[in-house]
Amino acid sequence: MRFIRGLSKETIKMLERIYKESKHHQVRQRAQCIKLSYEGYTIKDLIKIFNVSRLTITNWLDDWETLGLVGLYDKKGRGRKPKLSDEQKKQVKQWTKESPKNLDVVIKNIRETWNIDVSKETIKRIIKLFEMTWHRIKRRVVQQPEPEEYKKKKQELEELKQQESREEIDLRYVDETGFSLISYVPYAWQEKGDEITVEAQKSNRINALGFLNRKNDLEVYLFEKSITSDVMIACIDKFCETLKKKTVLVLDNSSIHRSNALLEKSEEWLEIGLTLFFLPTYSPKLNIIEILWRFIKYKWLDVKAYSSWKNLVEAVEEIFCNYGEKYIINFV
Repeated sequence: MRFIRGLSKETIKMLERIYKESKHHQVRQRAQCIKLSYEGYTIKDLIKIFNVSRLTITNWLDDWETLGLVGLYDKKGRGRKPKLSDEQKKQVKQWTKESPKNLDVVIKNIRETWNIDVSKETIKRIIKLFEMTWHRIKRRVVQQPEPEEYKKKKQELEELKQQESREEIDLRYVDETGFSLISYVPYAWQEKGDEITVEAQKSNRINALGFLNRKNDLEVYLFEKSITSDVMIACIDKFCETLKKKTVLVLDNSSIHRSNALLEKSEEWLEIGLTLFFLPTYSPKLNIIEILWRFIKYKWLDVKAYSSWKNLVEAVEEIFCNYGEKYIINFV
């Protein structure tokens, strides 16, 4: 649990005055958030009180711990006049989308069109403003879902999400993934002539089965053996011990999810308030736990994790142990 600590009486009075008198709504919210955290309210409590994401709350706490009272206020940036107008920046974004792997083409277009010289770093800053990032080009699923089934299932999933928003159900997205020393070598910015390397080697595999909801609540089970249908059933049985309300598990159509043994077991789970919801075929975008797997493999796992099996195991366990606090995804 994370709480603000060590507030003096004078600071508490100052926060109370800011909460009552500030002209800015966000400043009042942040001041009240800091005071409530000091009084013992958890991050989950604060999310409900202020109706914001977990990431917003942690940012408020981080700003307070780093900057104190200054952290309650939005930072105003100053700098020299930008070389490109807002309209020109939009055109830069379009050129980048047309040549996503070669910013030299974008620089050439800027020079020829507007007679303006800009650096590659300037281009990167501009496209980051449009939430464009440098990452792997994804492989898409070759086969596509049947349109009518996809439309029907997506609508049903939206209705389940509405029930989740009304706190009528717990909607959990379920999937398996694996981590090894050879399967997922991350991209990284590297100086020319000074390459970052990881040793090529044989590797075991850590397999993970996760149960994730949009509030970043995660139950995960780790194995060094394959996840079979029997393992899946055992994990769902274990997860059922944590049920606090009616729960729906969102699953894809992999063979271990569709085994006869698991489907027969689903009738028993239904009696204790757990329902299985199967996504349409070839639709991984509808399963948000896929986003979690990508964040871990391509963003949160440091290069050092791939230097040894021991480091990989420790790094994966550290991420899962701190997910929801240190590691957070803001699901829309």
